[in-house]
Amino acid sequence: MNLLDRLIHPDERVALFIDGANLYSAAKGLTFDIDYRKLLDEFRKHGRFVRAYYYTALVEDQDFSPIRPLVDWLDYNGYTLVTKPAKEYTDANGRRRFKGDMDVELAVDLMQAAAFADHAFLFSGDGDFLAAIEAVQRKGMRVSVVSTIKSNPPMASDDIRRAADNFVDLADLANLIGRPPRERTPDARYEYADEEDR
Repeated sequence: MNLLDRLIHPDERVALFIDGANLYSAAKGLTFDIDYRKLLDEFRKHGRFVRAYYYTALVEDQDFSPIRPLVDWLDYNGYTLVTKPAKEYTDANGRRRFKGDMDVELAVDLMQAAAFADHAFLFSGDGDFLAAIEAVQRKGMRVSVVSTIKSNPPMASDDIRRAADNFVDLADLANLIGRPPRERTPDARYEYADEEDR
C-alpha cells in the first residue's frame, strides 16, 4: 500500500491542479525531476480520476522556449493545459526576467471543480491559495496539498499546510513520480518574479 492508497478513497472523484512553476521549483529543491507520465498513471489507479490541470505562463515570441516541449507533451498526453503569455521586464540588476502568475486561473478552476470532484490535489505550496482551499472545503471537497518542507528553503507556507486536509511532502512521492537521477543542467525555465511569494 503506497501513500496515495491511504489518501484517496476508492469512490472519490479526484482532480489534480498543478502549479507548474511551483512544482518545478519544489522538485528542483529536492534534486529530482518529475516524470509526468508516471504522475498521471499513479493517480489514475486511485479513486475515480477526473482530470489533471497544468498551469504555466509561456514566453511568447521566442525562437525556442525551454518549456515548450514539456507543454506540448502534456497537452498530447492527458493533461488539461491552462496557459497565458508571460510578461517580460528588467529587474534591478538589468537582467531580463518574466512574470507569469497563474494563481487566479488555478483558484477559479479549483472552485468550479467543487461541482464535479470530491478530492483535489493541489501541487503548490503557495499561501495565496488559502482562500480558495477554504472555499472548496466549505462545499465539501477535500484538498490535499503537495509541496515540500524538506527543501532549503521550504516551499510550502505554514498557512496552506494547516488548511489542507492532507499535506503530502513531494519528497515522499519521489519514488512514485520521480525520474531516475541523471546529470542535471542549469535551467532558467521558471524565473518568475512571484516565486518568492509563498
